[in-house]
Amino acid sequence: MNILGIRVEPKKTTFVVIECEGDRFTIINNEVIKVPAALDFPEKLKYIRNCVLDILREYGISIAGIRVAEANSQNLDVTRLHIEGVIQEAFSSSDVESYFTGRKVSIASRLKMKTEELDEVFRGKSNFSVIVNWDLLTTQNSREAALVAMGGIA
Repeated sequence: MNILGIRVEPKKTTFVVIECEGDRFTIINNEVIKVPAALDFPEKLKYIRNCVLDILREYGISIAGIRVAEANSQNLDVTRLHIEGVIQEAFSSSDVESYFTGRKVSIASRLKMKTEELDEVFRGKSNFSVIVNWDLLTTQNSREAALVAMGGIA
């Protein structure tokens, strides 16, 4: 079974695909979707939706998760919110068995961690030993994407 985790930023979207074989979890892809700047806003949303649907099909994703913006954030980026909504719609329009939209507290809860512990892992100060090749995730966004994917199966 393959699981997908996504972390959105206004100009790029990070995704991680994790292969699950029994209780062994291995990262099989860690990439960034960069949206062409020349596209107008609706075309950017369409581009991201199509990329996500392609990823779901290419990797045969069974379970997906998306790290969504914190509700109490002082500087919510509307572009990020639109992109997150389009990705959630892509999940619901696909053959994905289930998907998880996670904020920090819900991700920590599903992974049976305290939010402080989750922050340490997000920042790269601690490892998440459940994933065999965790060291491949060198950015905070890729670590967030991987952990929201793991939250989708917890």
